[in-house]
Amino acid sequence: MASSTGVQAPIARPGRRMWPIIAAAVIIVVAVVGVFAYVYLLRNGTSTFVCDPAKEGSCTVTVSGAGASFPFFIWQNWTRVYGNLYPNVTVSYNSIGSTAGKKVIANQTQDFGASDAPLTDAELAASPGEVLFPETLGGVAVTYNVVGIPITTHLNFTGDVVAAMYNGTIAYWDNPVLASLQSSSVAAMLPHTQINAVHRSDGSGTTYAFKDFLAAASPWFHSHYPVDTTANWPCMGAGCTPSYNVQAAAANGNSGVASAVLATDGSVGYVDVIYAYKNLIGTGAVQNRNNNFIQPTLQAIVYAAANETVIPTPVCSNCPVDLRQHIVYARGPVSYPISTYTYTIVYKEMSTNAHTTKNAAYAMAKFFRWIITPQGQSYSPPLFYAELPSNIVAADLILLKSLTWAGQAVITS
Repeated sequence: MASSTGVQAPIARPGRRMWPIIAAAVIIVVAVVGVFAYVYLLRNGTSTFVCDPAKEGSCTVTVSGAGASFPFFIWQNWTRVYGNLYPNVTVSYNSIGSTAGKKVIANQTQDFGASDAPLTDAELAASPGEVLFPETLGGVAVTYNVVGIPITTHLNFTGDVVAAMYNGTIAYWDNPVLASLQSSSVAAMLPHTQINAVHRSDGSGTTYAFKDFLAAASPWFHSHYPVDTTANWPCMGAGCTPSYNVQAAAANGNSGVASAVLATDGSVGYVDVIYAYKNLIGTGAVQNRNNNFIQPTLQAIVYAAANETVIPTPVCSNCPVDLRQHIVYARGPVSYPISTYTYTIVYKEMSTNAHTTKNAAYAMAKFFRWIITPQGQSYSPPLFYAELPSNIVAADLILLKSLTWAGQAVITS
């Protein structure tokens, strides 16, 4: 205000003692406004998460899953790398087998499950709302340990011969039928050693893929055994129909089968390719649909996926796309015949899972999206898993964007 002399009067300023009081008042006002705004947003349904949806660093979250041993090494890598990228998000994965992986998500004791064997129609009907998507791709190797046969030899196998080795009709390594598949020099090395057929003791997606191949490649197997994950396979010993005298051992997980094959001369088994390579076990070349003997290389697995992957049209406008795939015994001259996808299982409406919190649902969906990106997939080849084909990645992303919490999308961009 100007004085009568026309000179501006000095503006009164708060003393030093007043500043703390003013600062406290401002903080209180901002806090009150924030609370009212938060409550308003919650009531009006526009606040989806307590965490800031724009960044993972806004809260600390733990996500847990369990299932197939087949993809264990890539899961181990993904969770470690993602934890380094986003230290506030902890994702754990427990290798317990595909059958158990299906159970933990159906029983809602984990945030997600994993299985090499896709959910059956009956399993989907029993647990409404479950969806699955492929997260990686690999192969099942026919492995062996035969003294006198170098692991670099790559013995040749057909579906009929492998089935006969497991049911006992081919009981020795120098069997003429098995020998006829080899070059003359390799056939001469085959010893008169009894075959020890190692199989899984736990419910296994690796067993499922192996059975799936045998059912496609061996008419005898197709007519005698179902394609499933059960540990009650193959039929061995007294009481089986048919009954064969076959030397056999059961082991838990891919690591258990690999160890059992290594421990006994004359053994044959089936494991995920990385378990064969990491344990330096003999790995067979398996006859494919074009009658070529193919080793389980990454390129041969990629060829199999490229020739057999099909993305079906959803049966309704709101139905998730069915991403279950069947790529064993694939077409193509260089396709490896025991190739398989492995799957992650969640609930489409993520609040259905009593184990999953709202923040965990958000963090989990973002993690899933990361693993199918080129960055996430780049960790697969060094571990002998193949990167997902582009059409699977696109379909996976559509499915992930359809995931909701209480009706609201958890991925919005």
